[in-house]
Formats: sequence, C-alpha cells, structure tokens
Amino acid sequence: MSGKLNRIMVGYSAIVTTILAGAFATQAISGTKVDSLGEIDVERINVRETDGTLRLVISNTDKMPGIIHKGTNYPHPNRRTAGMLFFNEEGTENGGLTFGGRRDANGKVVGSSGHLSFDQFEQDQVVALTHGENDGQRRSGLSISDRPENAMPFAEMGAFTKLAPAEQKAMVDKWVAEKRLGNTPRAFIGRSVDRSSAVMLSDAEGKPRILMQVKADGEAAIQFLDAAGKVTKTVSPTSE
Repeated sequence: MSGKLNRIMVGYSAIVTTILAGAFATQAISGTKVDSLGEIDVERINVRETDGTLRLVISNTDKMPGIIHKGTNYPHPNRRTAGMLFFNEEGTENGGLTFGGRRDANGKVVGSSGHLSFDQFEQDQVVALTHGENDGQRRSGLSISDRPENAMPFAEMGAFTKLAPAEQKAMVDKWVAEKRLGNTPRAFIGRSVDRSSAVMLSDAEGKPRILMQVKADGEAAIQFLDAAGKVTKTVSPTSE
C-alpha cells in the first residue's frame, strides 16, 4: 500500500511541477507579470521597447537627458528642467512635458513655466502649449510653427555649449542658412504680456497678416496687415 501511495504522490508531484513550469514559462513569454507598488522615490525612469529603444524618460532636473538622436545623447544648449520626454521608433526625441519655477534670494519670482510640445520629425517643436513668466511678464497660449525640412544638426549641437558667444552666434547663423535650424511662427492664440488676449495668424514667411485682439481695457479689433507689417484694414465695434 505504501509503495502504491508513493508512486501516486511522485506522479502527482510531477504533474504539479509540469503545470507550474508551464505557467511560469507562459508568464515570462507574454510579459504579463505585474508588480504593484504603493509608492516609490526615483530620480529617473526610462521606458524602452523590448529591443532597448528608448521611448519615454521621466526625470528630475539633474538626470534629464540632452538631445537624443537615434539613441545617441548629445548635450543640450539650455535645457534645465524636470519633466517627461517622448521618443519616436528610432529613439529620437519628438515631444515633451516640462514644468519649472523659482524665486531669487529675495523671494521674487524670476521664472515659471509649463510646457507641452510636439516635434516635427528630426526637428524642433511645431505645436506647443506654454505658460511662461519672467520678472512679472506673463504669456500663455498655443503656438504653431513651421520648421525646416532638413534634420537638425544634432551632433554639432553637442559641441555648441563649449563655444564662446560669438562662435555660437556664427554657428546658429550657419545652421539657419543651411535650413537645418529655424522657427517660422504661423499661429498663436492666448494671453500676451500686455494682458491682451489675441489670435495671430501669419503667412509662410512668419509675417503677421491677421491680428484679432481684445486689450486689457476691453477694446476689441481685427486688423489685416500687409507683408511689411502695415495695417491695411481694421474692423472694430465702432468701425463702419
């Protein structure tokens, strides 16, 4: 009897082992294992594809990456903020979400910002929702821009921060002339620094052609402008 029972137990153990091994193998292949955490403190989180391609970074200021192009990280000329950066299938930055704000030693607010942007492929942002404050001057709104068709000079921008101001200007002028860098404003809707609310529409060269504005005192008007910036017609509540 004991020998028969022993054989049954051995057989049962083998079945259970097979089932568990299969379950663990299936879980490993499907990637369905989920860890639940109540709270964590981190300085940076990287989200990657299974092949290692970086798709998202959530970071504090110190560990925020520079300019990443196809997986290579180049120094950023002026990025100093915390937030989230998004990357396309090639591992190149294509948008972000950042926030910041600080006071000086006297308690005065010297800078505050919130920024959500969407980048053109291998270029800078073409759609941005932004709030900015500097020394009491505030501007908030949605901006739409055109960017050059060519890719940004990613590798060369990595050396930009080490140059003297005059050399930096010369390099920027060169990139703009080569149509690898530049910003052509096309539309803005929001609040301007003079506390007016405005809608600005510009042509393909970035020249304002229609301005719809309500000033802080309530005065409202729609202005049409020529290529030189001269107002050719104004429509207002008092115009005929």
